[in-house]
Amino acid sequence: MDDWQAFIADCSWFLRPGQTAQIGQTGAWDRGTVDGLPILSHLLAQADVTPVQIGEQHLELLAWGPAQERRGWLCLPPVVDAADDFHPVHRQLLGVCGGIIERFGEPDSWLLNQNDVWTLSAAAEDLAGGLEAYAWPWEEQGQAVPIDPQDHYVVAVEANGNLTIVHRDNGALLLFAPDHDFDGVTPLPGSTEYSLMTIDEAPDLASWLEVCAAAWTD
Repeated sequence: MDDWQAFIADCSWFLRPGQTAQIGQTGAWDRGTVDGLPILSHLLAQADVTPVQIGEQHLELLAWGPAQERRGWLCLPPVVDAADDFHPVHRQLLGVCGGIIERFGEPDSWLLNQNDVWTLSAAAEDLAGGLEAYAWPWEEQGQAVPIDPQDHYVVAVEANGNLTIVHRDNGALLLFAPDHDFDGVTPLPGSTEYSLMTIDEAPDLASWLEVCAAAWTD
């Protein structure tokens, strides 16, 4: 079973009826490292990379592990000239990998149930609208939402709508989760456990990416 077959066996719903995938030749990762992300860089360096085309969409399947225990990420191709207002770590990462849209054989990590991870589509999510819709924890206390959405953007979108967000300049990471059941999080002052939280083990974008990558590393 090749990596694409292993992916489809685990994500049998991924291809819609009538869709077919054109699978290219698998090769080794050859895009180097990402500054400040040694664990993620090591993981990427170990990846087998398989080009995939579904209709007009070009994708890449990154996979690791022994034959009977393959695991991996279905990713978008690298992004040239990512927005200047993205955090520098994110911008550099997009230059080698356009982000994760699905996973197979996955361990428990902060990537679980995420539909878009560090993709451009995640960054385009309406953070301001989401915060406005769930502003009641602060409004009940006569407070404003404790962050300016213009200073932040989304780096991961969970299937149920929870958002992982990052500060454009300092890289501080927050979890906006109106619907969650997470351990290891701390609500911001004035927030409830169902609003804005920090992730205890990952206070910023770089540490979050490293924690996620560590869960996927042997």
